[in-house]
Amino acid sequence: MGPVVMGLCSGTHDSAAALIADGALVGLVEEERLNGDKHTGAYPERSVAWLLETAGLRPEDVTDVAYNFAPRLYLKGALPLRHLRPGAAERALPRSRSFLTVHHRASQRLRAFGQRFPNAALHGVEHHRAHGLYAFAASPFDRAAVLVVDSLGETTTTSICAARRSEGGISLSGRWSLPDPASLGYAYGAVTEHLGWRRGDEEGTVMALAALGDPARFRGLFADAIPLTADAFALNPAWFPLRVISSRYPRLSAGFVAATCPARRVGEEPGQVHADLAAALQKRTEQVMVHLAVQARYRTGERALCMGGGVALNCVSIGKIVEKAGYDEVFVPPAPGDSGTAAGAALAVHQNRAPQLVAGVRDQCYLGPSFERIDLGEAPRPGMTAHSPADAARYVAVQLAEGKIVGLFRGALEAGPRALGNRSILASPLMPEVVERLNARVKFREPFRPFAPVVLAGAAADYFTLGQAAPFMSFASGVTDLARDKIPAIVHANGLARVQTLAPERNPFLDAVLTEFREITGVPVLINTSLNIKGKPICGTPDHALDCLAESGIDALLLEDWWVEETQA
Repeated sequence: MGPVVMGLCSGTHDSAAALIADGALVGLVEEERLNGDKHTGAYPERSVAWLLETAGLRPEDVTDVAYNFAPRLYLKGALPLRHLRPGAAERALPRSRSFLTVHHRASQRLRAFGQRFPNAALHGVEHHRAHGLYAFAASPFDRAAVLVVDSLGETTTTSICAARRSEGGISLSGRWSLPDPASLGYAYGAVTEHLGWRRGDEEGTVMALAALGDPARFRGLFADAIPLTADAFALNPAWFPLRVISSRYPRLSAGFVAATCPARRVGEEPGQVHADLAAALQKRTEQVMVHLAVQARYRTGERALCMGGGVALNCVSIGKIVEKAGYDEVFVPPAPGDSGTAAGAALAVHQNRAPQLVAGVRDQCYLGPSFERIDLGEAPRPGMTAHSPADAARYVAVQLAEGKIVGLFRGALEAGPRALGNRSILASPLMPEVVERLNARVKFREPFRPFAPVVLAGAAADYFTLGQAAPFMSFASGVTDLARDKIPAIVHANGLARVQTLAPERNPFLDAVLTEFREITGVPVLINTSLNIKGKPICGTPDHALDCLAESGIDALLLEDWWVEETQA
């Protein structure tokens, strides 16, 4: 039957598992969706169990385990001599020790996987290779440039290569990489933390806040802190001290704090200085990302670009790349962050063991558990009622047009951090009070954060100026006058919207809801946000979805074909 490869992201953050068997991807599942612990670093036990059960396999049947890091490569970061220079020397030895510690832990983790899969060969896969393989394999392209930008993969922070797809599988060639300490993800995370939000989780909040600020206030600081070079960028240690992988070492210098503002306390109302700092950071990030994308085009000669790594979640920067970097098309996979490297690591090992294309990856996002056969009955929980509408899509559309906020839990779980219609909260963009209620009573989040729209692909150009498909909600797009006039609720303060364009074959049910909503209202656009409440992951199980109905302000939940509401007190 060929190799059975289990890809794992475990022990750091965003734990996930992916399984390739019989030459096809069985699934890609993030553990947080099943254990309820957002960004969990725990071993993805539930995800692995579901994948094996789905494939009809046992742990003993797994021939190869693919870990999304190569532990030996951390040793390169343990060489202190290259950092014995002014501004960094005092951190050189602690940095070296921290990389040795991470090498030891990653090696132990890889060995421990062998106890769970007793017949498997164990493989550590270079992190950026895992990112790049998944980003390209999930794309519709047969050839492309691949750009990966994150905080740190072993010792690499940025990489560029050319990718090709053939009957013999996927090849990556012409690899160029940038080593730490030049790290855009490190810089963005450091400032996110300084602004009072969680590093590695709430960078999107900083991106949203940036729209309310003036980047000119700290433009000069960031030009000096993150200078562009001929082929990439650097970090100035006077502002961003040399990385030591330990919480005891601050990521920003005292000089940075003095030149900007004190750290914002959690719960403190963001002020103009915080918005201005976010704006300057975001603007510099966009400039660096466009510069890197142009470099990728020069290095590879390709007209299509695939993006991977956590920084690829910065949808405003990706939108700027579409606009300015000179590509015919840009693609970001549904899971560009570390969870997607579980699939990328599995692809890397499978390519070595059986050089052939793996089915079920290209253009796919609904890769997790589904619960189609669930029978809720008329009272799924105390205080809740349920029934099955005859025409669920029409029923949902009518409720949305009347101003209700509806949770949608239907079909297979999405991979990645964006809700794409199977684990979504939908609402009408035509009613300002609905948007206010979404922020205040449903999502419990900052009022300046925008809501993303989903639009029928055939009508996208009437409302959005992006000019290409956006199936995985990866791009911030400009909007047309029609959008500003009809649906201002989905337009952020910067005039952009993080749009999802929906072709009917991708999600027939959501397409039907949008089509019915257009028939009722004349507008083929809905607000689409993730089915979760603040601090919790996207709902991965029916119980999680019912919890969301009980604990948030959504009006109803469509759980598979069951319409569920709370009974009136």
